[in-house]
Amino acid sequence: MIAWPDVQALMQYGWVRRTFVLMNESDVMNEIGRRQWLAGLGAAGGLSAMGGVLSAETGLQDLPFVPNRIAISTYSFWRYNQATKLPILDCIEQAARMGFDGVEILHVQMEDESRGQLQKLKRAAFVHGLDLCGFSTHQDFVSPDAEERKKNIERTKHCIELAYMLGIPTIRVNTGRWGTIASFDELMKNKGIEPRLDGYSDDEGFGWVIDSLEQCLPIAERCGVTMGLENHWGLGRDAAGVLRIVNAIDSPWLQVTLDTGNFLENIDEQQEQMAPHTVYVQAKTYFGGGKWYTLDLDYAKIAATLQKHDYRGYVSLEFEGKEDYETAIPKSLNLLRKAFGT
Repeated sequence: MIAWPDVQALMQYGWVRRTFVLMNESDVMNEIGRRQWLAGLGAAGGLSAMGGVLSAETGLQDLPFVPNRIAISTYSFWRYNQATKLPILDCIEQAARMGFDGVEILHVQMEDESRGQLQKLKRAAFVHGLDLCGFSTHQDFVSPDAEERKKNIERTKHCIELAYMLGIPTIRVNTGRWGTIASFDELMKNKGIEPRLDGYSDDEGFGWVIDSLEQCLPIAERCGVTMGLENHWGLGRDAAGVLRIVNAIDSPWLQVTLDTGNFLENIDEQQEQMAPHTVYVQAKTYFGGGKWYTLDLDYAKIAATLQKHDYRGYVSLEFEGKEDYETAIPKSLNLLRKAFGT
């Protein structure tokens, strides 16, 4: 336990700086005091862990509290704005300069997948003191065309192998969607809701997704890469859809990637449902107003929900606002550090 006179020493050696970004000494002392109180309460049996996917497997509920590490997705620099589409190497350098702990790579942002380039990315992250912690991929299994599904299965397997070569332990996967609304902008205006293809049912769609992801499990296990199914429109628009698939497959190699910005109704309730299965978190912020919409997200409440379920993994920033990333990303980092550092 930390004694009060030790605070300044800790600040000298940088421990406090990484954990409490942009907090003054008085705030730091208050935070450490709160941790001491929580630790004492937990030791007395006042705090009980509620399990969760990792705790159930590894007994993490018996370990002391550790703040979640904060990463940034390369998407935060790009946001599909051509003027800010930085190369992945530049994103890694920016992430280190801004004080992040890790980097999540958006697959479609990669311009070179050669083995040599992958090794350059690994080395750049290493020398900058960063983890490559997540790999965000796209696939669409919601199609009656078996050949189209096969293409997406093979693409997903390829992405698992890329993650393995990069030393990344998890990839984000999607269900895909019916595609009856062609424009993503129009889909967002319709809150992610689209009609089914004529002549097909959601039950058929879920069957295609389950079968496709099951075919990816052997390579995921062989590579040691956990797939995290995200609440990302289509049949995964809500927690019920995501969990229907995850529970049907029932494999440790397919769990959940929770995107805090992709639930548009009953946000708290749906996040609570996802939390026990969550292995990776993507955290949206909207400084300057959202590219498609803006949500008022309570990150203190989100952090409490995840910590209740012993979530120990990364929280990866996905900045999706219109403000210049040079100012918005540091503000986002500060927001997430404060929420997930206590």
